[in-house]
Order: sequence, then structure tokens, then C-alpha cells
Amino acid sequence: MSDMAINFGVLAGAGAPVREFKAGEVILNEGDAGAEFFVIQSGKVDVRLGNRLLGTLGDHDILGEMALIDPAPRSATAVAKTDVKIVPVSEKQFLFLVSHTPHFALNVMRILARRLRAQNIAA
Repeated sequence: MSDMAINFGVLAGAGAPVREFKAGEVILNEGDAGAEFFVIQSGKVDVRLGNRLLGTLGDHDILGEMALIDPAPRSATAVAKTDVKIVPVSEKQFLFLVSHTPHFALNVMRILARRLRAQNIAA
């Protein structure tokens, strides 16, 4: 199977609206409603479930993508490990990308599958 990986960093390029968080600030909370996902433009983000560290994400990783696939509340808390710049991607943008770039949707699914496998191994 060919792996035509999408560079999510393209979504965080010049002109994209940026939100900034200082190290230690909460980006999103477990249980919150979610209407967008984020591309990390720069910095590191810890993803936590309670006191358990699920993983650390960095430049061009995506965060909070489940909110646009499933309307359930956020499944984890994300905290800036370093100063972070993130770019929000709205549901409208997400649906446009999915419908016009099938490989985008496939790559989001691959990330979800990889993260699910990692959690099953850690459990």
C-alpha cells in the first residue's frame, strides 16, 4: 500500500490564524465539547488522560481531530509542554479537505489508528 502522507504543516503555513500558549497552559480539557482540531505550528504538547501521559506531539502533528469525526466530548487534556503555536482547523475546513483531498482523510484515519494501537499496547 502506498503511503502518500499529507504534510499537516501546510495547514499551519503563512497567513493561518495562530493561537499561542505558554508552557504549562491547558490547550483543551478532557470532557469539553470540540468544534475544531489543531495543527501544531511549533512547540510540544503533552496529551494526558488524568495523570497518565498518553503522548507528546510536536511540530506539524494534529491534535483534537476526533472532535470533527465524533461529536463526543474531548477524550483527553492537552497541555503545552513548551511555548506552542497552534492553528485551528474548523469543521467547514475539515469537510472541504476530506471531500477534495481523499488522502487527507486517509492520513487522519492512519493517525487515529496509530494512536489507538499505542493506547491498546500501553493498557
